[in-house]
Amino acid sequence: MNATPETLVATQPTEETQETGREIVRFARRLHATTPDWESYFREVLGMAGIARRLCPTEAELAQFEQTTQYLEIQEMLADLRQSGPLPAPEDQEKIRVITVRMPSSMHELLKSESFEKKTTMNKLCISKLLQVIADPLIPSVAHRAAKAEKKGSEADL
Repeated sequence: MNATPETLVATQPTEETQETGREIVRFARRLHATTPDWESYFREVLGMAGIARRLCPTEAELAQFEQTTQYLEIQEMLADLRQSGPLPAPEDQEKIRVITVRMPSSMHELLKSESFEKKTTMNKLCISKLLQVIADPLIPSVAHRAAKAEKKGSEADL
């Protein structure tokens, strides 16, 4: 499916989603007030076993929550901790994983330039970008690419 303005319009969160969001943000505010390191905050609030995923167990519920002002507030608290919060204690620090991302050199140059302009590292900039919500229609999938190739093959047979 191609991304169009209509497919990217956020649906209004339901009252139930708003209430769930209020519960999540109350927890997030209390945790933020203790000034944890950002990794612990992320893990407890937005991580796989965090409160957001416990209270929004389906992808649809999580996507709805990500459209709320409460989610934006959590993102702002996370950014605050990444900017000025303490470093994780060695015993609390999660194991660091490394991924390799293949991208065109023009994109790499853009990230390099942007990180220089923002006076940050490319790693911090990329983590910030990874923490943002992306509309599903903007995420290419392997299944979509395979279906597109299959359709192209079928048309060639005609």
